[in-house]
Amino acid sequence: MKNTTEQFISVDVETSGPIPGEYSLLSIGACLVYEPQIAFEAILQPINTNFDPEALKVTGFSMEELFTNGEPVVEVFQRFESWVKSVTPPEMKPVFVGFNAAFDWSFINYYFYRFTGHNPFGFAALDIKSLYMGAQNSTWSETKSSLISAKLRPQSSSNHNALDDAKFQAELFRLILRGT
Repeated sequence: MKNTTEQFISVDVETSGPIPGEYSLLSIGACLVYEPQIAFEAILQPINTNFDPEALKVTGFSMEELFTNGEPVVEVFQRFESWVKSVTPPEMKPVFVGFNAAFDWSFINYYFYRFTGHNPFGFAALDIKSLYMGAQNSTWSETKSSLISAKLRPQSSSNHNALDDAKFQAELFRLILRGT
């Protein structure tokens, strides 16, 4: 089912720790759910020096490298907002879609409000884990990406690259909606 009033945008982030403000958003990947080749990607300069060593290990990023080579946060979020607007026709509403959306959404929402004063996605996000749980009548413990992948058999997989993961999430979302 492809909705004609909502533009579903799969978003994934990599961070230096568990909460926005105290830790930094390090990378963003986003793509249209139904046209994942239309995508956005950015690697950001950290907003502070705080990091959880395990989080950095997962991302493969170095804080020092990001301070030097990452893009300034304000520029990234202005560019991200422009991209969201450019891929969302005027008659449609952009809808943030995430796997464990509560985590990714918290960073995106915080950064949009802190650095631009508003969020083009509005105030809500669509969570793939919750969608799967309802569609499959599963338990919460059955919503791990590895278990969902084993059941739905997507062509792509997760690798902790934000854009690759956004595309993977988009595929899972499409498979859930198709009832596969």
